[in-house]
Amino acid sequence: MNEDTYEELVTFKLSRLSVYVALCTLFVVLVGLTVALIAFTPLKLYIPGFGDARQAKEYQQLKVRADSIEKTLIYKQRFIDNIEKVLKGNIANPDTTLLKIKDAPRKKRRRRK
Repeated sequence: MNEDTYEELVTFKLSRLSVYVALCTLFVVLVGLTVALIAFTPLKLYIPGFGDARQAKEYQQLKVRADSIEKTLIYKQRFIDNIEKVLKGNIANPDTTLLKIKDAPRKKRRRRK
């Protein structure tokens, strides 16, 4: 209503059904947005049972560290096996052993931050 002339400017006709449908739609949209916000952002880490951000980073660092330790162990075991073969005199062709050692992937150096 216009306060000076008391004229109706906009008129709404509401029924119980239209109010119910509007409120239900609003509720579903708000719940959907809340679930999406929690599911697709780091906010889920604050929910008990999901862990925290530090643990996720630590797990990733430990995984990388374990992989590098495993590769180092494999290289050292190859080296020990080759030393054993040399000491026992079981090398059939020394040139192929040198090729295997040269073809082995080299360890990449990581920069410290």
